[in-house]
Amino acid sequence: MDKLAGMAMFVRVVDEGSFAAAAETSQVSATMVAKHIRTIEQRLGARLLHRTTRRHQLTEVGKLYYERCKTVLAEVELAEAAASELQSAPRGRLRLVAPVSFGTQTLVPALVEYLHQNLDVSVDLALDNNPYDLIGEGYELGIQIGALTNTGLVARPLKPYRRILAASPDYLARCGRPESPEDLANHMCLGHSYWRLQGLWHLVGPEGETREIAIKGRFTTNQGGALRVAALHGAGIVLQPELLLAADLDAGRLEAVLPLWSYKPTPMHLVYAPDRRPTAMLRSVIDFLVARFG
Repeated sequence: MDKLAGMAMFVRVVDEGSFAAAAETSQVSATMVAKHIRTIEQRLGARLLHRTTRRHQLTEVGKLYYERCKTVLAEVELAEAAASELQSAPRGRLRLVAPVSFGTQTLVPALVEYLHQNLDVSVDLALDNNPYDLIGEGYELGIQIGALTNTGLVARPLKPYRRILAASPDYLARCGRPESPEDLANHMCLGHSYWRLQGLWHLVGPEGETREIAIKGRFTTNQGGALRVAALHGAGIVLQPELLLAADLDAGRLEAVLPLWSYKPTPMHLVYAPDRRPTAMLRSVIDFLVARFG
């Protein structure tokens, strides 16, 4: 007899409490039920049930086999459900959370592209630089920059978050171009008030060498997009994510400063709850974002 069918029948006998009840539920004869159990016991060489006139009791071997059978049958059900899910099209509403600058400048265009490709999916994006409780706040996905804080989540590594130096051609024409990290001390540097060490820039060079530069400036804000705008208007040198400044650098609105130096790259991950049966929508979004930013 088929092993899985036998396991399923054994579990049903235990759950229902008797051969007769299991037979009725399965719509087979009690004789067929008994045959399944007898076949398993012969194969294992051990008794699984103590037969009584009123109810069957599990032996020690039966208890262990019962628990293993439930696990195996659950895995089979999950496998079949996953195979079926693979054939379905992504659909539904996705809730995700990301840091403000990365989300606004980089993630939003990618998500719009994904939506064009998957017309039955909608996106609810929250932008927040503060720590968040992914599961508790009901998000399916999150973009996390920096050290991972929740080891209970699945974390897919993305390209490290790299911050570079840039300034407008107007500022560089007026104030000159730094030739070394130490020269930054003589320039107007745009500060990010969200950073813990606002007055220090920790830079990494082409050979991995590091410099800690004390900066000064007359403009500080807590939002990377505002620092970018200030740099575009000639307020000073900005240290911001390469992704945020890429379009301005390509268009010549900004120019790279000390291009061989950058802020120490910061790890970035796509995080989500461990789920043994992800939906087609969630799986497709994860694959899309990893392909785009991984």
